[in-house]
Amino acid sequence: MSLEYKKRRNKLSRLIGKDGIAILPTAPYKNRSRDTYYPYRPDSDFFYFTGFSEPDALMILAPGRPEGEFILLLRPKDPLKETWDGHMEGLIGAKRNFDANQSYKIGDLGKVLTEVFPNRQKVFYTLGQHNDYDKKVLDTFNQVRANQRRGGVVPAEVVSLEPLIHDMRLVKSREEIRLMKESARISVEAHYRVMDECKDGVYEYQIQASINHQFGEYGAVPAYDSIVASGSNACTLHYIENKDVLKSGDLLLTDAGCEHQMYAADITRTIPVSGTFSEQQKAIYSIVLDTQKNAIESVRPGQTFENIQNNAINSITKGLRKLGLLSGSLKSLIKNEAYKDFYMHGIGHWLGMDVHDVGAYMSDAGKAKKFVPGMVLTIEPGIYISRKNNKVQKPWRGIGVRIEDDVLVTKKGCEVLTGKLSKEINEIETRMSLN
Repeated sequence: MSLEYKKRRNKLSRLIGKDGIAILPTAPYKNRSRDTYYPYRPDSDFFYFTGFSEPDALMILAPGRPEGEFILLLRPKDPLKETWDGHMEGLIGAKRNFDANQSYKIGDLGKVLTEVFPNRQKVFYTLGQHNDYDKKVLDTFNQVRANQRRGGVVPAEVVSLEPLIHDMRLVKSREEIRLMKESARISVEAHYRVMDECKDGVYEYQIQASINHQFGEYGAVPAYDSIVASGSNACTLHYIENKDVLKSGDLLLTDAGCEHQMYAADITRTIPVSGTFSEQQKAIYSIVLDTQKNAIESVRPGQTFENIQNNAINSITKGLRKLGLLSGSLKSLIKNEAYKDFYMHGIGHWLGMDVHDVGAYMSDAGKAKKFVPGMVLTIEPGIYISRKNNKVQKPWRGIGVRIEDDVLVTKKGCEVLTGKLSKEINEIETRMSLN
């Protein structure tokens, strides 16, 4: 992977130009309670260029610098801290194992910035995310400009770095796709485990525990808080309490994906607790499944989320109207957004190092961004009928269905990375009948 990181840094160097300098810190530790912390995860942007996973670190990229353009600031070796918390790379390890041309103590950031700012016209740094670093960058920026009377070129502006990085991250390399396929494979296994263990009397948190266990078998972790929503809980889009008991006759909506080597998967399946869909459940599920399959089939270079969303709205509205859950002309129902009582979210999102991955959805011209090969996205239509929806008959209330897969845009169309996970009604019922 070291060559992969170097290629990314070289591309970023070309984007910022020889008169620019990029500054990119990693994420800090996050306190959980008093003296305990959440498991550490480096900042995705920072890791994308460095592969470095320790906290208290920062990358400086200075194109054309004679001493080398990749500078890594980090914690110095501390034998006592290593006794408690484990290995630290230190200044030597940063150069030996991560290809840094130069390495410095993170505490020397102000001094290093003073040395690298001269002869640069633009500082590429995203303000507002790290207050301490913001202050050091701006203080040095102002200090260097105040000394401009001594001659030489100094930075004239601070430019957000995020747009450049996020545009790069939007199109995945072969290595990234390989990692995402592995994340998808692990997540598919977890969902099959859900199908095998789903039954009356099991608690949602027990299903969640099984998902986490399956992820852990491969050294993976949840990419996000898993949604294990039985019955009407499925109508709460971000239900994560996962505390209720599964009941025969209800559906179980599970939205769960792992993060493996910093890359996420994101899958949703909806299955019957009893092993068999009821008539109403099957009718709703069929609308969602047809909508999703048609959406995936339309993914190709030149396609947009906007087009897919419009087609999904048309398909879902038409399906609900056919069942009598909506009434009126199709055109007026869509114009008046009557479908939003049942389908109130987008058709999908970008996927990568972050489960809702970075990258603009609109072009600079204000039009929907067109898909290109190497983009990875989710397709996830759903229908949710609240128990409080008095506009529909009682047998329909409390049904929530979502089906989600991860899709790679290819040169000629697409590849469903999570395609090995069953979603046809007969396949699900057959699988669950074996339990």
